[in-house]
Amino acid sequence: MRICIIGGGLTGLSAAYYLSRTHSVDVLEASAEVGGLLSSSHFHDTFIERYYHHCFSGDANLLALMDELDLSGDISWLSGSTGYFSEGRIYPLTTPFEILRYPLLTLVDKFRLGLLTLRAGKYQAASYDDITADAFIQDTCGKHAYESFFAPLLRSKFGEMRHEVSAAWLISRIAIRSDRGPQGERLGYLRHGYQSLITALSDAIRKNGGAIHTGIPARALEKTDGGKWRVNGAPYDVVISTVRPSILTSLGGPSLPEIPYQGAACVSMGLSRDVLQGIYWVNVKDEAPYGAVIGHTNFAPFEWYGEHIVYLASYFRDSLPEGHEERMITDFCERFGVSRDEIRWHYMTTDTAAGPVYITGYRDLISPYEVDGIYCAGMFSLPNYPERSMEGSVVAAQAVAEMILSREADRD
Repeated sequence: MRICIIGGGLTGLSAAYYLSRTHSVDVLEASAEVGGLLSSSHFHDTFIERYYHHCFSGDANLLALMDELDLSGDISWLSGSTGYFSEGRIYPLTTPFEILRYPLLTLVDKFRLGLLTLRAGKYQAASYDDITADAFIQDTCGKHAYESFFAPLLRSKFGEMRHEVSAAWLISRIAIRSDRGPQGERLGYLRHGYQSLITALSDAIRKNGGAIHTGIPARALEKTDGGKWRVNGAPYDVVISTVRPSILTSLGGPSLPEIPYQGAACVSMGLSRDVLQGIYWVNVKDEAPYGAVIGHTNFAPFEWYGEHIVYLASYFRDSLPEGHEERMITDFCERFGVSRDEIRWHYMTTDTAAGPVYITGYRDLISPYEVDGIYCAGMFSLPNYPERSMEGSVVAAQAVAEMILSREADRD
């Protein structure tokens, strides 16, 4: 079979890897390079993701894929510490003792929050799809914990849509991050960054005879009289789309439910010193042009890079405000006491559709893997509900690949 895969992110490359073993595969990627949100920039002698990433110990399918690609030896399991910035101070929130000392929550708040964290993995998250995160938290942890702790996080993550976000997303978010030891979450990272995974997938696809076409977007889809599809005028036996549903529809593909997306703007920078007290992930409670500061080298060893690497994470709807990068950097310098000459380099990466917004009723918007003869897999697929992850993207790729191969076997 001749197969076209639209999109060269993790889902597209994973599907191409599985299918190119036995079939002719073309990957069409609109950007100049593959990787999507997992793409990286080359600095010095290594790669740094444009958006921060890590994996979890429970990511069985992702870890199995990396093992197939001989990357298991490059995985380091590291501790990810957390903190909360409020009123000019970072409060560490990694150990039980640090949480007990946190002054902005009452003892009752902390007890309820602790119970929620312990129980999160036992909830059937999908059954809370029609309940807002606002209502769930206030019912579970109380109004004060909601206003003091959760509301600022939801505001910085989802902006004006925060009141529409479902409890299913929040429960899943808490559950997936509950693999914690005394020093924080147990998280995985590749020695040379996740560019290693993208490169290994690309090399394997080409070795199998597949083709990766960068800088070539899918511009038009046309269904033939025989029920198959043409992409950019070329006929294919199978088409897999990994782009968001609204784009697929606009190209001439099947009409799919509209999923709300939001954009992300992430500033990466190299600093001459650590400004986060050794903490990996610092959420910002106060109003700021970013919602979190991620100290990458407080997670991955500083020695790998020779400088302190930090990400400023922000989200937006529709369009990015003009001057956003400068506004983020200026605020960061003032808020964390950083002088400009301590910033060795910086750049901002943006994506207008970095991820779905998991609103109430989101589950009803999820498309099946096959619609009108086109296979669909990506961030919008069921394995990425109610929270997206690299694991979910790999599982979605496996699902469509297995479906295609199974149907071919049935025909034979």
